[in-house]
Amino acid sequence: MKTAVIQISEAGSDTAFAIERELNAKPIKRTAVGKEWDNYDAFIFIGALGICVRTIADYVNDKHTDPAVVCVDTFGKEVISVLSGHVGGANELTQRIARILGGRAVITTQSDNSGLWALDTFEQRFSWPIASDLWGDDMNRIISTFVNKQPTALFLEARDEGTDYLESTLPEHVTIVNDMSEVSAAKFKLVIIVSPYQRFAPKGVLELHFVPMVATIGFGLAHHAEPAEEIYDEIDEAFADCGILPCAKQYCTIDVKADEPFIEVLRDYDEQVRFFTAEELAKVEVPNPSSTVSKHVGTPSVCEAAAILGSNHGKLLIEKVKGRNWTAALAIDYAHLREQRKGHVEIVGAGPGDPELISVRGRKLLEQADLILYAGSLVPEELTHCAKSGALVRSSASMALEEQCALMKEFYNQGKYIVRLHTGDPCIFGAIQEQMAFFDKEGMDYHITPGISSFLAAAAELRSQFTIPEKVQTIILTRGEGRTPMPDKEKLHLLARSQSTMCIFLSASIVEDVQHELLMEYPPETPVAACYHLTWKDQRIYRGALKDLAKIVRENNLTLTTMLVVGEAIDNRHGLSELYNKHFTHLFRKGEK
Repeated sequence: MKTAVIQISEAGSDTAFAIERELNAKPIKRTAVGKEWDNYDAFIFIGALGICVRTIADYVNDKHTDPAVVCVDTFGKEVISVLSGHVGGANELTQRIARILGGRAVITTQSDNSGLWALDTFEQRFSWPIASDLWGDDMNRIISTFVNKQPTALFLEARDEGTDYLESTLPEHVTIVNDMSEVSAAKFKLVIIVSPYQRFAPKGVLELHFVPMVATIGFGLAHHAEPAEEIYDEIDEAFADCGILPCAKQYCTIDVKADEPFIEVLRDYDEQVRFFTAEELAKVEVPNPSSTVSKHVGTPSVCEAAAILGSNHGKLLIEKVKGRNWTAALAIDYAHLREQRKGHVEIVGAGPGDPELISVRGRKLLEQADLILYAGSLVPEELTHCAKSGALVRSSASMALEEQCALMKEFYNQGKYIVRLHTGDPCIFGAIQEQMAFFDKEGMDYHITPGISSFLAAAAELRSQFTIPEKVQTIILTRGEGRTPMPDKEKLHLLARSQSTMCIFLSASIVEDVQHELLMEYPPETPVAACYHLTWKDQRIYRGALKDLAKIVRENNLTLTTMLVVGEAIDNRHGLSELYNKHFTHLFRKGEK
């Protein structure tokens, strides 16, 4: 947001400065508002509301084009959304400024105050174009119907972040319907549609149709196909004849077409363009292969294969369509389909143990999962208590790898959502390599959500910064050599030569060997900490010197789930971080030294 701040009186200088600094806003004079009205996304007045209103009165035109206007009292106690609350973003800006100042946000928009959806923000918020043929005051009628809680139908034919939000925040007067035939004037006053397909409300029912941008267009081109500008519209028109609205989030083709004029047209329209090699395209099975295409570019298909590849091997909604000098096909990722979704595995980092230290995203995924398979020996069972009703929750502690994979594949084949819950962050001693190899072999879709590692929890619980300027600037994450051999170049005594902060996983059972190797390089009095069950309810932490590390572990019966930390960074309060060096003026107020 390009934001201007108008300070009415000198008394508001502190409030104005705080806003300018936090929002990177530019101060302008009140007399310049009219001249700058079309040059800024938002105007923030510091002073009386009356002065604000009189200043902008002559320039207010239309809520769809007017900038956001917010008025803040001189002392920053009241922050008022004045103009363009939804579409212009004034309501959201008001809330942000209130947080900056510790003040109270004053928002008078009915939908905000009643906790209802702000329908006129969805187009921008979720990048959903509106397909409904709205005229004049139609949107106001729709919003009025909705905020007055008239019976509303919600028809969803795709799935993305926006539809997940709608389903999780469904108001009481909104009913999800599975088919447009369920919508009638006798039951509903309004229908909200989220679909890439052409759909129409029955007579007597208001309609608001959003188009989710979830599809992939694959296309082929004749050499120097012209006129390039017309191809863009021709493809949309061809798909419209098949009942599909413009819903592409990306365009894909073969890499030899990278310099075609049509590619420049797509970039001028800010469309995302991806290229694939002939070898990549040739591996995709398509319904309409062409020997002619294969002869010229080395693959039996360009448009259909590119659409399928670009959509993550999704469903082909429209097979090859031929234009004058182009071909095109449309596909959609199965993740965006509601009824025909394929399975998905999400490998989630559970964090160090405390259920509140899992990421917000990780928690949401657990709540959505049909199967939660968690590492029971390392992950507290409490982390799975947020599972939805009907979800299967299993510990993998007593399961062989083959059993785990078979269970996940069973759910995957049913189009279910699986969360494989690993301790800490999955990439650090997470044992996910074999599972990913299985997923790759079976062609299963998967993704990784990171987590907070126990070495980070160790730093937090020890109240220590593991990097100290001019003393230690490296953290080593490793393990001792037990049943699993260590590479020769990663022996502990070799790593210890750097005198870095060392966090040693999975090594309490071989602590004597660990201590012996560390003493080859670290001084005997080097600080150490043995951290058992970090952030769990039974967490225990023991500090000492390296020469006593084995004794500390043995006398306290510490087990496998113990993090060993060694290095002078533990409890070190000496050394100045560069962020607070006086030469780094970005942390100081303008003019201060």
